[in-house]
Amino acid sequence: MDLRGRAITITGASSGIGLACAERLARGGAHVVLGARRTQLLDAAVARIRAAGGQADAVTMDVTKEEDCLRMVARAQAVFGRLDGMICNAGFGYYGTVEETPPDVMQRMMDVNFMGTYFGTRAALPVFRAQGHGHLVLVSSIVGQRGIAHMSGYSATKAAQVGFAEALRTEFADSDIHVSVVYPVSTETEFREAMSRDYGHSVSGLGPTQSVEDVAAAIVDGMRHPRPEIYPHRTSRALAILNAVAPGYTDRLVRKYGRRRTVSRA
Repeated sequence: MDLRGRAITITGASSGIGLACAERLARGGAHVVLGARRTQLLDAAVARIRAAGGQADAVTMDVTKEEDCLRMVARAQAVFGRLDGMICNAGFGYYGTVEETPPDVMQRMMDVNFMGTYFGTRAALPVFRAQGHGHLVLVSSIVGQRGIAHMSGYSATKAAQVGFAEALRTEFADSDIHVSVVYPVSTETEFREAMSRDYGHSVSGLGPTQSVEDVAAAIVDGMRHPRPEIYPHRTSRALAILNAVAPGYTDRLVRKYGRRRTVSRA
């Protein structure tokens, strides 16, 4: 699919994977609407994209509020006259055992990671249905395929996105409405910095890592050539297969190479 002139909305787009997607899409001729809570960062991103010759706009919004997601879709239609894609990317994580995970943090993860996806989808789908085409991209995580120790809450929200996407793919099979789910491995974003800032600890691990540019490149390629699953780190797909075939062995493997807590303040 040629993305030139297509209008695509992106949540969590003030930094990280969302911002990298916006910049790459704009360089390829797509029209992008960036959504996030931090207005100053959004404005700076839009200014950079426009200065480079791209088409961009922004909406200050919170994905946990349905009206904000609806407003972002309406903005794309008002500014660019159309909506062709929605990238549901906003999310955050927490590291700790179930007992260490406060209920309010777990609820917030579910609200942002899953309900934010639900609200973004709910805003975009009526447009896609009416015009008979569109592409929904859900940025999950490899832990949505295979949970890891001490991130049970985060893993659960990412697995919820996967089940949601699979059901929608079945609903829109053999149509021009595409649904893709993305499975990044550990990616250098503000994810760890935000965890350190908000909760006093971050995580490190021995597993593979990738850059936001790598993830964005995979997502944009997956929009040009729609497919159900996008693995930016291609060999990570083997983990999902191994887990299906030998879950007990995979338990020991991910425990060995899983993430470790790093305390950032007393």
